[in-house]
Amino acid sequence: MGFGFGPIQAGLFLYEAFRSGRFRRLVVAEVLPNLVSAVCRADGWYSLNVACSDRVEICTIGPIEIMDPATVPGRQDLIDAVAQAEEIATAVPTVGHYTSANPGSIHRILAKGLQKKAAFRGPRAVVYAAENHNHAAEILQASVFDEIPAGEHDAVSARVRFLNTVIGKMSRAVTDPREISVQGLADITPCGPPAFLVESFNRILISKIRFEEAGEEPAFHRGLAVFEEKENLLPFEEAKLYGHNATHALAAYVGAVRGLERIADVSQLPDMLSFLRAAFIQESGEALIRRHAGLDPLFTPQGYSEYADDLLKRMVNPYLGDTVERVGRDPDRKLGWDDRLVGTIRIALREGVVPRRYAVGAAAALTILDRSVLEKPIDLRDAIEPLWRTASPDEHEKQAVLRLIEDGRRRLKRWVESGFPDLEGLFVGDN
Repeated sequence: MGFGFGPIQAGLFLYEAFRSGRFRRLVVAEVLPNLVSAVCRADGWYSLNVACSDRVEICTIGPIEIMDPATVPGRQDLIDAVAQAEEIATAVPTVGHYTSANPGSIHRILAKGLQKKAAFRGPRAVVYAAENHNHAAEILQASVFDEIPAGEHDAVSARVRFLNTVIGKMSRAVTDPREISVQGLADITPCGPPAFLVESFNRILISKIRFEEAGEEPAFHRGLAVFEEKENLLPFEEAKLYGHNATHALAAYVGAVRGLERIADVSQLPDMLSFLRAAFIQESGEALIRRHAGLDPLFTPQGYSEYADDLLKRMVNPYLGDTVERVGRDPDRKLGWDDRLVGTIRIALREGVVPRRYAVGAAAALTILDRSVLEKPIDLRDAIEPLWRTASPDEHEKQAVLRLIEDGRRRLKRWVESGFPDLEGLFVGDN
C-alpha cells in the first residue's frame, strides 16, 4: 500500500511489488482527483517509462486500487487497506505532508488503520518513509502515535515498524506533451500527460527490521526483497544527501549559470564533469570517508570513487532527460543550513576538508534567487542568512561557511566574466 501516486511510488514501490508477484493487492492513496479518475477509468492499469543506459522501456503495471482520501468512502477503504497491508510506503514531496488538518491526512489514516490492525491482530507491517529526510521514519511514527490513545500504543507497536530509506533512484513526472511525444514516452493512462520516467536503478537501502518474535508468529519476510537492510542507515543517508543530492544540485546550479538546459548536457563539457567528480570524491567523499571509516566498503577511497562514477554516469543519462530547472528547483530549501549544499560544506569543514567546489555551487544557487549576487558587490549575509534563521547556527561555524561561499562567489564571477573557461582550472594550485 502506498501514499502518494508520484514517480517514486509508481516507479519503485508499486513497480517492484508488481514485479515480485508476492502481493495479493496493490493499493495507493492519491489526493489529485483527476489522477485517481484517470487510473480508475483505465481499470487500475498504468504505464511507466524506465530509462536504461541505452533506451527507454515502457512497462504496464496493474491492476492497482487507487483512492482519494478526501472522500469518506476513500478514507474508509484506505484505513481498511492499512489494517490488511504488510508493506506500506509514503512517497510524498516532504515530511511536512505527513500531517494536515484534513481528516484524510496520512498520519490519521495510518493511525486508524494500525489501530484496527492491532485490534484484530492483523498482519504485521513495515512502513517505508521514502521522503528525502534523514529522520523521516521517526517523524512519521511520532505523528501517527500522537493520534493513537496511549493505552493502545503497545498493541500497535507490536504490529508495525517504521523504516527510513535511502533511495538513490532518479525520477520525474514529464508534463510537457511535446516532450512526451519527442521522447516517445507513454502517458500514465490513455487520458493524457503527465508521464512517469524513472531510471532502472533499484538498489534501495532501508533500516534493519526488528520484530521481537514471540509465540506462534513467524519471522517477518519482506515481499519487496530487492531492498537491502542496513544495521546503521544514517551514514548511507549522509552519502545520499551530501554526495548524490549535493552533486546533483551542484550540476544544476552551475549548469544554470553556464546556460545548460539538461543535466545530460554536462556530458558534452569535460571540464564540468571533472569539476563535479572532484567535488564528489575530493570534498564530499574525503569528508564522509573520514567520518565513517571502517563502517562499510563504501567509505573507502575505492568504494566512494566507484559510487561517484556510477552516479555521475547515471546523472547524465540522456534517456532520463532530467532538466537543470527541475533539479535546481527550490534553491532556498536546498541552501538550508542542514541541506545538501550548505550541509555538505559544514560536514567537510568539520572533517578538515575545504569544500571550495560546493561553495561555488552555493554561490550559483544564490544567483537563482538573486542574479545581482554576481553583478553587484552585495553582502552575501543579506541573501543567505534569512534561509538559516530557524536553524539558529553557531556563529563561528556560520562565519566560516559564509567566508567559503564568498570565495565561491569570486571564483564563479571570474568564470562567468572570462567566458566559461576550464571550470576545474579555477581550483589549480589549491591545497
